[in-house]
Amino acid sequence: MQTALLDGILESLRIGIGFLWTAAWAIIMGLVITSLVQVYVSKERMAAVLGEETLGGLTKATVFGAASSGCSFGAVAIGKGLFKKGAHAVNVLAFMFASTNLIVELGLMILILLGWEFLIAELIGGLILIVVMALLVHLTLPETLFDEVRQELNQRDEADGITEDPTCGMEGKDEYSLTTDEGETLKFCSAGCMETYQQTATSRGGWRDELRSWGGWYKVGNQYRKEWSMIWKDVVAGFLISGFVIVFVPQWVWNALFVQGEGFIVSAENAVMGVAIAVISFVGSMGNVPFAVALWGGGISFAGVIAFVYADLITIPVLNVYRKYYGWTVMVYILGVFFVTMAFTGFLMEELFDALGIVPNLASGQTAAEQAYFEVNYTFYLNVVAFALSGFLLYVYRRGLGAPGQYHDPVCGMRTDDSGPSLTYNGETYYFCSKRCLRSFENRPDEFAEPHPRISGPTQSHADH
Repeated sequence: MQTALLDGILESLRIGIGFLWTAAWAIIMGLVITSLVQVYVSKERMAAVLGEETLGGLTKATVFGAASSGCSFGAVAIGKGLFKKGAHAVNVLAFMFASTNLIVELGLMILILLGWEFLIAELIGGLILIVVMALLVHLTLPETLFDEVRQELNQRDEADGITEDPTCGMEGKDEYSLTTDEGETLKFCSAGCMETYQQTATSRGGWRDELRSWGGWYKVGNQYRKEWSMIWKDVVAGFLISGFVIVFVPQWVWNALFVQGEGFIVSAENAVMGVAIAVISFVGSMGNVPFAVALWGGGISFAGVIAFVYADLITIPVLNVYRKYYGWTVMVYILGVFFVTMAFTGFLMEELFDALGIVPNLASGQTAAEQAYFEVNYTFYLNVVAFALSGFLLYVYRRGLGAPGQYHDPVCGMRTDDSGPSLTYNGETYYFCSKRCLRSFENRPDEFAEPHPRISGPTQSHADH
């Protein structure tokens, strides 16, 4: 008994880690592309163009979302910021869906782990889902309720002193703040986003010039690190859980949950159950793709798998965030809209692909237990390249190659230069990123004083050329 259990655990880990190894290069390359887009594609104030319930606003919300990060919680937080500033509810929902389902890294993972048919269904179905969702919201949206919620949300955040990070739209924190030359105090969600703002403010030239400098690659490395920090838990959890589900969940469980066979009723039931399983799975973001592989291996229909992949925005932890932001009524409304549109689109994709004769045949491929994951093949070489690129970006960031400024702010640790606030203490001159940090130092100088505030090593950036 104990031997069988141990063997099962080891096999689960082999499959989960094998899935991760198979998809590692795709995740890394996707995040690098996302980081480049985030850093070098100029974005205007999105709320200004997402305020109207029009086809143009819906299209821009979808494009903005697809160019954003893939973290479910990050998408919800940014959506809250857009909603507060006047973005229409349907555009906020479209933005959130696109930023978690139409991004590069997710598409590559689906292609590798599930196949091209699922990728096409994800992309085409994602666009159809947004249109169907927009129509459903147009027909059912309680405008007065959302206007009241927006007003209450702004009043509550203003009373609590909550402001949005100007670089990413997430909630800003007091410890990451700076004062501009115009006297405006800006708050950021993290030191990385504050540094991104400082880099953008001092940048010169276009993206080609930037990428020919250490400063440009430092920005990409900083963004790449932030992208990983948002999704790594979901990714690791999703892969490991998928291995245990494949090994330990018996086939009769899948047969009990999902009706077997063919026809409209089977497709519809599988699609509904796919979304329901996603809600209680607690696995969001890209972590639900390997989980979807486990479902597919259990004999779930094409519709059920597609609907499951769509549904990372209505897992229980994400629903709880909606409740905290908007209240129970809006949370239930979002759950209802997303549940119906995701299940319907999953069903529609299976019927469409079945009519075209391109629904993949599960019986024709190897099962997860039959696959050999760690071989010297194209995956090995792609992973070598991807890990080298990842190492390069993290090396540039950690060494501070091209980072703005030659000094450490002794209070917050941010890099700064000699153009900001400064103070001399015990014969040493200290430079600060903001007046707030300067005041903190003045109040407790012995706590923050350090012998060598100047940063050694190469820090020359493009802005200094």
